[in-house]
Formats: sequence, C-alpha cells, structure tokens
Amino acid sequence: MQISSRFTLAIHIFACIDTFGSEYKVTSDFLAGSTNVNPVVIRKILGQLKGAGLINVARGTGGTTAARPLEEITFLDIYRAVECIEHGELFHFHENPSTDCPVGRNIHSILDAKLLRVQKAMEDELASLTLADLKKDTEKYVKGK
Repeated sequence: MQISSRFTLAIHIFACIDTFGSEYKVTSDFLAGSTNVNPVVIRKILGQLKGAGLINVARGTGGTTAARPLEEITFLDIYRAVECIEHGELFHFHENPSTDCPVGRNIHSILDAKLLRVQKAMEDELASLTLADLKKDTEKYVKGK
C-alpha cells in the first residue's frame, strides 16, 4: 500500500505558493514546471485543495494563494483534501474473505482495530505538522536562511 503522489504534489504546490507567490503568479503551468507533472494533474489537485477551502484560485492567469495562514493548515488537512479514501479508511480490506475458513471468518475481528490504530497514529502525526513547518524547511533549503 502506498499513498499516492497527490499528497506530496499538494505539499510541493504549497511550498511554491509560499516561496514564489509574492514574485510570480503561481498558475498550474508554473506549478507544472516546478513539479514536472502535467498541468492537467496539477489543476485537478488545485481543484481538490480549493474544494477543501485550503487555497484560493483566481481565474485565468490570476494565480493561487493559500486560503488561511500557514500555521492553520495541517498536513492532515491536505491529505484529506487530495487522497481518495473510501469511507475515511486508509486500509482497504479485501472484499470477501472466506467464511468457510476460521481465519477468513474472523479476520475483521483480528485486524480492524489494529489497522485503525495505525491510521490514527499516522493522522495524529500529519495533524501535528503545519505548512508553517514546511515554510521553515523551505527557507532553510531553498533560500539558505
């Protein structure tokens, strides 16, 4: 199981918005150049972020800005905006375990609570990180501050 690249692309997008937003109009084409990803994919992610209320997008060549202060946007907010998680569950269970098998018949009882603990731990960690944290590292590595 692997989280899709949409999450890291969304984080990359926010780093670009913060780093270049005062100098350039941060458009899907601009972001595609930084991420080396097709602008159509970038526009889809921008739409998801906008739908979650995390960014503002001006039509045409107006550019993209964060909708809230960076301290108020967590990695969990971004993850939830761009990842397609069915019913809010990170782990997708195989559809029809055999009820004829004692393991198959009981696998949900055996595994469900453990998987929820793993998901909660990941979500708690994502919730502890904000875009302000990202900004500090971006300034350290990109701007040499």
